[in-house]
Amino acid sequence: MELISALIDLLKNPADAIASWINTLGMWAYLPIFIIIFIETGLVVMPFLPGDSLLFAAGIFSNEGKGFYLPILLGLAWTAAILGDQCNFAIGHFFGKRIIASGKVKALTPERITETKQFLTKWGPLAVFLGRFFPFIRTFVPFFAGMGGMHWRNFLPWNVLGGITWSSLFILLGYFFGTIPFVQDNFELVIIAIVLISLIPVLVGIFKNLIKKRAK
Repeated sequence: MELISALIDLLKNPADAIASWINTLGMWAYLPIFIIIFIETGLVVMPFLPGDSLLFAAGIFSNEGKGFYLPILLGLAWTAAILGDQCNFAIGHFFGKRIIASGKVKALTPERITETKQFLTKWGPLAVFLGRFFPFIRTFVPFFAGMGGMHWRNFLPWNVLGGITWSSLFILLGYFFGTIPFVQDNFELVIIAIVLISLIPVLVGIFKNLIKKRAK
C-alpha cells in the first residue's frame, strides 16, 4: 500500500517527491530519477510512470542551486533513457513472444500491441526516436523492435538520439520555465497539461481503432 501511495503522490506532484528526495537523500537524490526513467523505458510492465513530468520537475530543481546540478542531471537522464531502451529491446528480442503468450503483462492490451506494431511498420527505425515522445508507446516501441527482429545496429543510433533529445527537452523546459511565477503557482495544473498533451497521440490512436472496429 505504501508503494501505491508513493506512486500516486509521484503522479500528482513530482516536484514534492523530488523535494523530499533532496531533503532526505542529499546528493543521492539523483538515484530515484535515474531508476524511474530506466524502469519506465526499460521494463514493459511499467509504462505508466511519469517520465515527462518527472524530468520537467527535476529541471526546476537544477535551476539556481535548488538541489540538482544541471550537467549531472542531464548526463544521468541520458544514461537512464538509453540503457532503459536497450534493456527493453533485449527483453523483447529474447523473451518477447513468451511474455505476450503468457498474458501476464496487463499493459500489453491487444489495442496497444496493434497500435505499436503499426507505428513501427509506418516509421521503421525512426519510430524508436519518435516513440520517445508518446507515453506508453515510449515503453512498447523498443520491446516490439527487439521482438520484431530489428537489428541492434539500426536500433542503437535512434535510441541514443531519442533518449538524449527527449530527456533534454523536458529537463530544459523545467530549467528555463519552471521558475516562472505562474508555473510555480499552478504547478499541478502544468503537470496535468504536460500529461494530457503527451497523451493526445495515444488517445487519437485509440479513437481511430474504435472507429475502425465499428466500421467493420
